Amino acid sequence: MSRIPLPYNSKVMDLFQHPKNLGKMEDATVVAVAGNPACGDMITFYLKINEQTHVIERAQFESYGCAANIATSSIVTEMVKSLTLETAWKEITWKKVTEEIVGLPSVKFHCGVLSVGALKRAIRQYFTQKGAAAPVWLPSDHTFEEKQALEEEELAKTLSKRLKPEAEQ
Repeated sequence: MSRIPLPYNSKVMDLFQHPKNLGKMEDATVVAVAGNPACGDMITFYLKINEQTHVIERAQFESYGCAANIATSSIVTEMVKSLTLETAWKEITWKKVTEEIVGLPSVKFHCGVLSVGALKRAIRQYFTQKGAAAPVWLPSDHTFEEKQALEEEELAKTLSKRLKPEAEQ
């Protein structure tokens, strides 16, 4: 069986080869992880948030994944800069991410979903770790993107338990 390269556009390839905002953020306000064990993609999202205005001052990511995973994570970090948490929550969708990078092969749409899931998990986690009541715009139920990231995380936890020797469990 031969592997045919995926038809990535020039914007995806540029973001893959020259990702923006790549790397660990030491002074992050909040950190969130999302992953997909089925394809092997993992993202760690870092946000630096102004505590008074709830504006995202900086966003960075670390990725273990394919070109689409790196490109979508990179573009999300660019899209959220200077947005309030509410605006980022409401306006950054996987469809907008896909449009912003001028499309993805259909088998790679999940990468946009995963990057937005990591962002939304970080925003939700920000309010959780502050111990503050969730703002009215933050739904109590997880979004589609969050569910994808959470389901993958639960699967990873289950698999890691099964892989541990019985003496460690």
